[in-house]
Amino acid sequence: MTDSASTAPAASQAHPRFAEALAELGLSVEVRRFPEATRTAAEAAAAVGCDLAQIVKSLIFTVWGSPEAPGSGEGEPVLVLMDGASRVDLERVRAELGATKVGRADATLVRETTGYAIGGVPPFGHRTRTRVLADRGLLAHDIVWAAAGTPHTVFPLAPAALIDHARGRVVDVRERTA
Repeated sequence: MTDSASTAPAASQAHPRFAEALAELGLSVEVRRFPEATRTAAEAAAAVGCDLAQIVKSLIFTVWGSPEAPGSGEGEPVLVLMDGASRVDLERVRAELGATKVGRADATLVRETTGYAIGGVPPFGHRTRTRVLADRGLLAHDIVWAAAGTPHTVFPLAPAALIDHARGRVVDVRERTA
């Protein structure tokens, strides 16, 4: 752990909604708080002292025309969990969901859906239940780190447990590299 991090019980470090979600799930995790923001995957990896790919990005996308939300017009928010070193391939997400269109959600929709601001969105404990896609690449690590509801807090968890608690479906949605 870096000298600039502080640890304490999850309830005192994490966002209150996320602390409540941890309690409901019966999860006890170490939440680390950093004085400098860990809003980006690179900032989080540097603060934690881990590989960039061990950071979990919790990204909200808007999906139109999927079989589970056909013709709604407004689009359906969907959470994608991706490792910090990779980018989401929107075409692969679209195909995975059988949707006609996928786009990045704006900050307002992210907050309305999750209850958290961009840069602090955890993988579970959201205001609204959404479908969750978890990229298979997360499973390549023993431990991954995700936001604990604020841009200053993160927590570690085994990736399979994180995906399970998020009720995610393991898929391949990362951009392919040349």
